[in-house]
Amino acid sequence: MRVTPLGLHCEPGGFFIDPIRPVDRAVVSHGHADHARPGHGAVLATAETLAIMRARMGEGAAGRQQQALAPGQVVTQNGVRVWLRPAGHVLGSAQICVEWRGSRIVVSGDYKRRFDPTCAGFEVEPAPDVFVTEATFALPVFRHPPAEAEIARLLRSVALFPGRTHVIGAYALGKAQRVIALLRAAGWERPIYLHGALLPLCRLYESFGVPLGELRPATVADKAQLVGAIVLAPPSAIADRWARRLQDPVVCLASGWMQVRQRARARGVELPLVISDHADWDELNRTVDEVGAPEVWVTHGRDDALVHAMAQRGLRGRALHLVGLGEEDEGGEADPAGGTGGTAGEPAGSGAASGTAIGAASGAASGTGEGTA
Repeated sequence: MRVTPLGLHCEPGGFFIDPIRPVDRAVVSHGHADHARPGHGAVLATAETLAIMRARMGEGAAGRQQQALAPGQVVTQNGVRVWLRPAGHVLGSAQICVEWRGSRIVVSGDYKRRFDPTCAGFEVEPAPDVFVTEATFALPVFRHPPAEAEIARLLRSVALFPGRTHVIGAYALGKAQRVIALLRAAGWERPIYLHGALLPLCRLYESFGVPLGELRPATVADKAQLVGAIVLAPPSAIADRWARRLQDPVVCLASGWMQVRQRARARGVELPLVISDHADWDELNRTVDEVGAPEVWVTHGRDDALVHAMAQRGLRGRALHLVGLGEEDEGGEADPAGGTGGTAGEPAGSGAASGTAIGAASGAASGTGEGTA
């Protein structure tokens, strides 16, 4: 497995994992636009991810050839075995497991470890030679509260201010559907109103058997209908003219970045909801320990803190600095250290990112970036 400017490249298999530009063969972990790009020749992914790509990009741009792979099903490409395990991030999200000549690598994609009624939960693929993980929230400050407790805070606010409209900024893929499902589980049976940008993917989730209850378009609703209602919209819409048409709105934003209160204040968020679709600091470290790989590569996020924490436990860590990841998910919020929530702008192929992982694991301890797995 080689790190290239296009992303992770499996040389013997002749395919890329979540490439950032069009390639002949791509294996895609999930449907967020920083991982699922248009224009590939052939795309391998879960059926749900392929459907999301078609919905967002159009049939022609989602891959000229599309192959759906169910979790646990194995395909072989040029002697390389590939299979998928659920990642728990959004509908259809998957970890990508690759095996060649007895060596095995697991690429997590984005993932979370909390229960989510709208997607399959994360499953550990034990003891690979290399585990490739994200690190979006890899700082000790990020310890996410239970999402159910955040929904309870929202519903207390709705009860306290019955004459106001609560408008929640929620990313269109994954976050919006999860917030809706959490509201239903908490007993909110009234219609939930949606910005038009959220409706298509909510309908797609329902087509895969995810119940979301009664959803109505907010744009055509009378202003009076929205008094005391809950409205969901993209994060970009909650502070613009679209939201100002609502009745004395309580502006909310559902994101892991809402744990950084100055971010909430900067965006004019009155009720920040710390609901993340990524693993937090403790969950990232627990996952690394549960997977049990002797070497861990970090694709994007706060890789320095995670690599340091792993070194304290005797694990080899390597920061890949993959360009382009983390730019769309969680609403594109910047991380508290001034990045973009990923590592866009870091030079791909610099330092440890120029390594390869092919063959036996005997060279993995090298500090030159030429380790193998």
